Amino acid sequence: MFMGTIAKNFRIDSELSSQANKLLEGLGLSMSQAISMFLRQVVLQQGLPFEVKYPKRSGELLDAIEEAKRLEADPKTKRYTDMNEMWADLDK
Repeated sequence: MFMGTIAKNFRIDSELSSQANKLLEGLGLSMSQAISMFLRQVVLQQGLPFEVKYPKRSGELLDAIEEAKRLEADPKTKRYTDMNEMWADLDK
């Protein structure tokens, strides 16, 4: 069964549109094709095809950065001039 198409107008931030167009062109898709794919997934999933939420702040990453800063300041921290020296020390 043939289904007709309709024209829709959307307001999108110009910078967002430009960035998305560049990415989509690299994938061989037009903006229209990408929006159609998105809407098909909305119908198939009976909702948005992805979770909508604020990204988590990576506590682990922040903790690792703080630990690295502490270790860097600690004079007892062993330092290596190259990877071979480090691997040789770890193999002992």
